[in-house]
Amino acid sequence: MPAIPLSSCTSAATAPGVSSQRMDSIDLDFAAFFAARRRRLQRIAYRMLGSVAEAEDVVQDAYLRWHNADRAAVVEPEAYLVRTVTRLCLDVLKSARVQREQYIGAWLPEPWIDADDEADDITLPLMLAMERLSPLERAAFLLHDVFEMEFAEVADAIGRDPAAARQLASRARTHVQSARPRFPVADEQRQKIASAFFAASRSGNLGQLKQLLADDVVFYADGGGKRNSSINPIRGIDKVGRFLAALAGKGWSAGEVLRETLIDGLPGQITREIDSLPQTLAVEIDGGRITAIYVTRNPDKLGRLGPLSGA
Repeated sequence: MPAIPLSSCTSAATAPGVSSQRMDSIDLDFAAFFAARRRRLQRIAYRMLGSVAEAEDVVQDAYLRWHNADRAAVVEPEAYLVRTVTRLCLDVLKSARVQREQYIGAWLPEPWIDADDEADDITLPLMLAMERLSPLERAAFLLHDVFEMEFAEVADAIGRDPAAARQLASRARTHVQSARPRFPVADEQRQKIASAFFAASRSGNLGQLKQLLADDVVFYADGGGKRNSSINPIRGIDKVGRFLAALAGKGWSAGEVLRETLIDGLPGQITREIDSLPQTLAVEIDGGRITAIYVTRNPDKLGRLGPLSGA
């Protein structure tokens, strides 16, 4: 889709949580106004792109456009910022899809770890499911279903009419339904299962591992061609169990656990491995068993873990 000039749309109805203040009725401190909304804009950009680095670049670009904007032409400031970030993300997604087609091995989103982040139900499996959506479907779904914007505001952000925005979100919702857990467990039980798995995977105890894994468990590893990792997903309780037991014997257990935390909404660990580089591991739990394991080893995706992990 060709880029849509930011000036081509006028703002529409205000979404929940979006300021309805008009530019001509308030005396804005423009830098402070943007700073107060930076976290929300970063969350939108990250959910769109799956990359912390690209999200930061998009938000910085949005700030420059905000700083240089014709104040008289910006009627609703917050709607303008959301629209700007969304359009920039749509442009990035065009090239990102080509890059991912050429990616070596499994592609996983860059880990998002923020203890102060607002909770939402976008977990790592759902982000992977969203990779199958068109950029416009992804934007409509996120802005409406996750960030609770009205369809008039979504339509303004993506350059479509409200009926089209509604249809895009509905189509996306149908595609990603299978990524949600069928039998979710309570947070306390989920963490207990995850902690037991972390211990069993480090010790290589195959019997304990098989008690925790679902029959159809899948192991994904993203090394980006820059660190050793399984190129293809490993499927099934027997293959995944034996693989994890073998990893423990080859140095997995020697890694230093730096932190247990939520990684894209899933229980996870940040570790420093025997090559002195960080790694993240997250587990998806459904019905009391681990259904997927996600390991990110690509150093390009782990550089921003330092302040959080101590790495």
